[in-house]
Amino acid sequence: ARRSVAAGADAVIAQGAEAGGHRTTFDLPENGPVPLVGTFALVPQVVDAVDVPVVAAGGVADGRALAAALALGASGVSVGTRFLHAAESGVSETQRARLRTLVETDTVVTDVVTGRPARWVRNRVVDALAAADASLGWPRQGQAVADVRAAAARAGRADLLPMLAGQSAGLVDDAHDAAAIVRSLVDGAVAALAGLLERPGPGPARDAIGAPPGP
Repeated sequence: ARRSVAAGADAVIAQGAEAGGHRTTFDLPENGPVPLVGTFALVPQVVDAVDVPVVAAGGVADGRALAAALALGASGVSVGTRFLHAAESGVSETQRARLRTLVETDTVVTDVVTGRPARWVRNRVVDALAAADASLGWPRQGQAVADVRAAAARAGRADLLPMLAGQSAGLVDDAHDAAAIVRSLVDGAVAALAGLLERPGPGPARDAIGAPPGP
């Protein structure tokens, strides 16, 4: 984050380990694991480290997560997996149906599909590529897998279709247009914050957020 700001970035996206898609990290330890730091641990540290707006990414699928990101000091959120359910996303019904059944342990971070670490839905093709343990690197690995991806999409084969998704995919099982999703996120965040203020009884958390005293 500091290097990005030093290079002139006007804002920084802090991507937690929960996020779907490719990692924002290109500089990986030689023969080392991909750094996977959760959003709750990462975002406040990045907020404290830089003086530009920080956008939280990873695990944001509803208003509760948006409220949590704001509480961590983020200026906003970057949402990916949630919008795969949007009517405008263009993903196949095969992929959308699989996303609706995912649990938080059904994805894995690996570079075997594109040559760059990304969080994918675990299925037959991802497991087979991982077992082969032979990546051509970025972007050649993705080019080599492209024909398999296209054929699986045409055939509706969820077991052979590489699918990007975050760990929050299973939180959502409905489809809306993108505008409705944005409204849902905002309304949910407002409701979550209001719910905290309305909880009965005094306490440290209630006092810290400035809630008025009540019965």
